[in-house]
Amino acid sequence: MRVAIVGATGNVGTAVVRALQDDDRVGEIVAVARRRPATEAGKVRWVTADVTRDALAPALDGADVVVHLAWLIQPDRHPRIMEAANVDGSRRVFEAAVQAEAGALVVASSVGAYSPGPKDRAVDESWPTDGIATSIYSQHKARVERLLDALEAEHPRLRVVRLRPGLIFQRDAASEIRRFFLGPLVPTPLLRRGLIPVVPRTDRLAFQAVHADDVADAYRRAIMDPGARGAFNVAADPVLDADALAATLGARAVPVPARVLRAAASLTWHAHLQPTSPGWIDLARGVPTMDITRARTELGWTPRRSAGDALLELLDGLGRGAGGATPPLDRHAGGRFRGRELRTGVGSRP
Repeated sequence: MRVAIVGATGNVGTAVVRALQDDDRVGEIVAVARRRPATEAGKVRWVTADVTRDALAPALDGADVVVHLAWLIQPDRHPRIMEAANVDGSRRVFEAAVQAEAGALVVASSVGAYSPGPKDRAVDESWPTDGIATSIYSQHKARVERLLDALEAEHPRLRVVRLRPGLIFQRDAASEIRRFFLGPLVPTPLLRRGLIPVVPRTDRLAFQAVHADDVADAYRRAIMDPGARGAFNVAADPVLDADALAATLGARAVPVPARVLRAAASLTWHAHLQPTSPGWIDLARGVPTMDITRARTELGWTPRRSAGDALLELLDGLGRGAGGATPPLDRHAGGRFRGRELRTGVGSRP
């Protein structure tokens, strides 16, 4: 089997490449990325392409399955740049997959695609996917869901799978996650269990997480199962609310009103002190808790790590300045002493 992965160098892409390399049923992995890594790997053929402008069908030619993972998390300050990659870029990948006559398309959706929903009970994949109105990331995920709806209607023979994971953590992604969400001013050596004294107890602030390798296993199963179609929620237990976070981190949960938390995020974002816009707070509070029964029963998927363990691995990576071997995950991507991040504006560049 030949599998083409568009966006093979990021947090999820690197994990999916690892998972497929270990599967004997995969003969070749065509790894498509805007910036290719310097290292080579067995059965991986690298193709350099930008989803916003380069011809993609030649890279996907002969692929049995196309996996679409390319996505910009930042810069929130420049939504047109993000839209060109996330929405228009996704459309171009889907059109290229059809042109290349791929048999299946497996796409990275997200919990962020969901409309506001309950936190006190879990919802399945039928919950509406109109996103959170104030989150650019969420709105782009929702728009891609609509593109997939149209694609399925127009090409019923194409097997389309949408994975909707929670937050995805691994040690190798520590540098990237720091740049995207914390910025250059946060003293990351202090982000370790036992050194974080408090966590906010804010109404509806709870999220689901999963380790990148467990997400990759869900992708591998969706790729290999010819009967897998539609959406699958992917997350590990427990839901990380204030009590679970406090227990995981050895911290104390302190009440913080939602308006105060959002105002702090807004103030520091507009002051260019950190890259996380207040829309991310709205997303975390707005999206529902996901039921992962379908992934367990139909894909046979079970996470090997808890959400807390995945978070602790990420924090260990943050504290140690860890990174990966690809350009997006490179621990030096922010420049010496994080100077490149400061010079270009915190959260102002992808």
